[in-house]
Amino acid sequence: MRWWPPFRAAGIRVDHIADDWTSARVRMRLRRLNRNYFGTQFGGSLYSMCDPFWAMLVLHRLGPGEYVVWDKAAEIEYVAPGRGDVTVDFVLDDARLEEIREATADGAKALPWFDCVVRAEDGSVVALVRKQIYVRRKRPTAVQPSRPGRVGPDA
Repeated sequence: MRWWPPFRAAGIRVDHIADDWTSARVRMRLRRLNRNYFGTQFGGSLYSMCDPFWAMLVLHRLGPGEYVVWDKAAEIEYVAPGRGDVTVDFVLDDARLEEIREATADGAKALPWFDCVVRAEDGSVVALVRKQIYVRRKRPTAVQPSRPGRVGPDA
């Protein structure tokens, strides 16, 4: 993801994604392309640096072949201007994952909310971001009965 064009243009860098998908750390440098009119971090870039990570962590921890995971909704509260580099840490614990598994065990969807904090280099809060994701176990694919005498994809 380090070279993903929307992140690269905004100065967003994925510093770390744990091998087991339990956590991620993302940094955004204040640059000419992500400054707003006032010379501080552009709000859309602050949101962008948080956008895909909760869904990615949940999907990979649950199993990409077993679950459907999508972004559903988001909220952002700007607390203070981002006057320099900012970071976000994402940590997905086992208890939260178990809640999702239990909620979706019977095929129902789950709509959990996740919170993260965008922090300045001094540790102060720049923005609070909430993401809601849609999670559902994949339905078994129906096996199509074969038709004797028919061969090929157009048959």
